[in-house]
Amino acid sequence: MTDPERPAADAELSAVLTRIADALERLAPPPPSAPDANAGDAFVWQPAGPRLEPVATVNRIPLDLLQGIESQRRQLYENTRRFADGLPANNALLWGARGAGKSSLVKAVHAEINAERAGALALVEIHREDIPTLPTLLTLLKRLDRRFILFCDDLSFDGQDAAYKSLKAVLEGGVEGRPENVVFYATSNRRHLMPRDMIENERSTAINPSEAVEEKVSLSDRFGLWLGFHNCDQETFLAMIRAYVEAYDLPATEEDWRPQAIEWSVTRGARSGRVAWQFVQDLAGRLGKPLTLG
Repeated sequence: MTDPERPAADAELSAVLTRIADALERLAPPPPSAPDANAGDAFVWQPAGPRLEPVATVNRIPLDLLQGIESQRRQLYENTRRFADGLPANNALLWGARGAGKSSLVKAVHAEINAERAGALALVEIHREDIPTLPTLLTLLKRLDRRFILFCDDLSFDGQDAAYKSLKAVLEGGVEGRPENVVFYATSNRRHLMPRDMIENERSTAINPSEAVEEKVSLSDRFGLWLGFHNCDQETFLAMIRAYVEAYDLPATEEDWRPQAIEWSVTRGARSGRVAWQFVQDLAGRLGKPLTLG
């Protein structure tokens, strides 16, 4: 025997559930739309959109002006060229001395490849603080018909920052891994992306010290290509400046600028590509010559 009021109650419940579902659908954010992958050759990831913001002019210098890092330059170029050709390529970690040209090399190699094959690669910069949104970015990129260099400058982790775990999974360890049309390049002053005291603390407090340390340092193992950058000697430093002076046709002889460059490096307590470029900017300003390539 059935309850005559049951059908009416079921219909009323169904109507309520339908209204709730409609309200939730209106409140839910729409799925991110696919960005225009051909809007430029370089982008900055803006997770608040989420969107890829095209960069009109990339701050970079020509590849052949990067002196003193010939081996690193060759290896990164070859890895990137293979990626552009649709061949297997490694994620790359450029680590070492500050101001040695790590980020400049990434941008210069990207420009060199695109000069040879117009539009072959898009460079997408993701900021360190946006690493947790990396899965969302990769979901967008894998749907696009273009190959991307995903670039994070000055990548490192401190304290209780657990974002490195999600990065590990995305790079190689997850079910999906990184898409075939994406390669990840990062620069860091640290070889293992974490400070030594953080690793040592894990070793001293963990029940199984070796396992704790392995957990911390295994992130860098996700990068198949490691490129180390080190402080340069005086002759290499002067060779960097010489290349800039010649390329930008600055009206100064080496007899004039050489002692000035040595003094410049001494006052800063360092010799690096960044210090060399800063000296060249100062020299060009004093000479009243804009830094434009012919």
